Amino acid sequence: MPTTALGTFLAARRARLTPDDVNLVSSGNRRVVGLRREEIAVLAGVSVDYYTRLEQGRERNPSASVLDALARALDLGPDARDHLFRLADVSPGSVPVPARPRVEQGLRELLDAWPDTPAVVIDLRLDLLARNALADVFYADFAEADNLVRMTFLDPAGSTFFADWRRAAEACVANLRLALGHDPHDQRARELAEEVGAASPEFRRLWERNDVQGKTHEAKTFRHGAVGELTLSYHAFDVRGTPGQQLIVYRAEPHSRSAEALRLLGTLAASKRPIPAALG
Repeated sequence: MPTTALGTFLAARRARLTPDDVNLVSSGNRRVVGLRREEIAVLAGVSVDYYTRLEQGRERNPSASVLDALARALDLGPDARDHLFRLADVSPGSVPVPARPRVEQGLRELLDAWPDTPAVVIDLRLDLLARNALADVFYADFAEADNLVRMTFLDPAGSTFFADWRRAAEACVANLRLALGHDPHDQRARELAEEVGAASPEFRRLWERNDVQGKTHEAKTFRHGAVGELTLSYHAFDVRGTPGQQLIVYRAEPHSRSAEALRLLGTLAASKRPIPAALG
């Protein structure tokens, strides 16, 4: 059946995905390569008939919201998403936060190449997506180092670890507001705000202020249970090709007490690494 460049692109990208890629339960007997049309339709929240017409070229005017939903369902990166919009002759607009954050293997290897400084990858929701061994020890006071908003407001260690807790709390809330500014439909960010707000009156108070702020670069002071107080500066780098992800690298002033504390943390991190098997 005749189709369009848009339909050809949709079909090709659908064929590249497996149920595991999008967290779908796979039946044992699949007769198609990749995902079925009805599976993409469900993931995108459109009817099967509408999606079929898009692939077959019988529907040529999808809205920006439909294209955004298809980009999420097909797990498109930023370049592929922009290409999808161009094929539909629709302006790409703002880039939404990825629904299923992943950190590229090369970036993970880069984190591990810095044994002497804590380094993490975060997203706009302040999820800690990846961290090196020193960052693991750096955040060891927390029950779970999964998200900076939860760690700041819900974990008892937060009020001690962040020396200026109020400033850290204000920054977390303003950062989360910024995430919703990038993608107002980011359900995970909304659920995070509801979860923390239900448990923390201070979060609710700050949330109602509607402050918006990205990551800053000023030095911060931390109180670590094992090595005491550290004052660290940090740099934030946008991860090219992955909208919303940032690489955060901390550093201490050379020859300072904080540098010595980081060195001690490095010793702790090294002691937790698995011993490599003997060669030969």
